[in-house]
Amino acid sequence: MRLLLTSDTHLPKRAKRLPDRLLAELPRADVVIHAGDWVDEATLDLLETRSRRLIGVYGNNDGPGLRARLPEVAYADLGGLRLGVIHETGAAHGREARCAAHFPDLDVLVFGHSHIPWDTTAPGGLRLLNPGSPTDRRRQPHCTYLTATVADGTLTEVTLHRLPPR
Repeated sequence: MRLLLTSDTHLPKRAKRLPDRLLAELPRADVVIHAGDWVDEATLDLLETRSRRLIGVYGNNDGPGLRARLPEVAYADLGGLRLGVIHETGAAHGREARCAAHFPDLDVLVFGHSHIPWDTTAPGGLRLLNPGSPTDRRRQPHCTYLTATVADGTLTEVTLHRLPPR
């Protein structure tokens, strides 16, 4: 099962549209995951129509329309992999221990908010992933997103994709 992970698209404030490379990944993904801060409902509509399966949450910059359509936290079983998605996890310091305590039944937690790509494993085995942002790099050298594969309940082939400057 192929996953496409993104977050913090902030359309149309940070970019006018999603990058072509990210859009080209949509038909290849079995599951698309968006960890919040969509900002506009048109992006949600686009991903809903182009994705086989979409798992998304709202973020702190998402208004009432998106909050009515998306949960704050989403959970899914992906071929035996117990996945959670949330926008904010708090400060980087102590993140692994805090998330492991708050989400003890998960294998993977995808989060956003910081626009900083993140891939760590907490004590006890919880994997924490932040795909960064495909449209707003902030203090990062590149805009980014992630792809991964799920096989036999295990997350494999996690790849950070760096996008060219706009």
